[in-house]
Amino acid sequence: MGSEDVKLLNFWVSPFGKRVEWALKLKGVEYEYIEEDIFNKSNLLLELNPVHKKVPVLVHAQKPIAESFIILEYIDETWKKYPLLPHNPYQRALARFWATCVEQKLGKAGWVAMSTSGDEQEEAMKEAKEMMEKIEEEIKGKNFFGGDNIGYLDIAIGWIAYLVPVWEEVGSMQIIDPLKFPATFAWMTNFLSHPVIKDSLPPRDKMLVYYHNRKNNLPSVFRNLVKD
Repeated sequence: MGSEDVKLLNFWVSPFGKRVEWALKLKGVEYEYIEEDIFNKSNLLLELNPVHKKVPVLVHAQKPIAESFIILEYIDETWKKYPLLPHNPYQRALARFWATCVEQKLGKAGWVAMSTSGDEQEEAMKEAKEMMEKIEEEIKGKNFFGGDNIGYLDIAIGWIAYLVPVWEEVGSMQIIDPLKFPATFAWMTNFLSHPVIKDSLPPRDKMLVYYHNRKNNLPSVFRNLVKD
């Protein structure tokens, strides 16, 4: 399956698109990468994803697929090499549950904690740490959520490993205490040292600049929106 069959529209810092990149690379799928400017969206993006108008969009055999979790499942069903989701239906359901749960709870709370201060930041950090406690329980005794190898859930929540430390620095806070969450911290190290992951991370200094800018330019209306 050559790169002419597969295209990925993404924005360099998007954790949603990054998980799609990881899935394609783990499966050895060649693809053409198309960088999008989410602040000045191209006609191609609007045409391929008219409903959400967001990245990532995967185009396979000229058919577009949107929403990163849906794309992950499509990739897993289309390219059988290196299966991502567990075979057991209950384990598959659990992986989907945790992927969504972490996104909704830790993603929102971490973003708010980074971009606020005072009581608002404290409240968001409390929510984020509560989610971290649950993640810690799930990963205890395992190298990866997928067992011995990176699987669907590792890819789905892999943003924690490289993005949360950036948010912590930008927001002058700590969500992931290595002493309190040793199993999670060990997983982060395992995950980030995997060749596929290590070679496709956004540059940290560039991310710091981006999120400092986002924090400083974040309107209060948007903050309230993220909190809901």
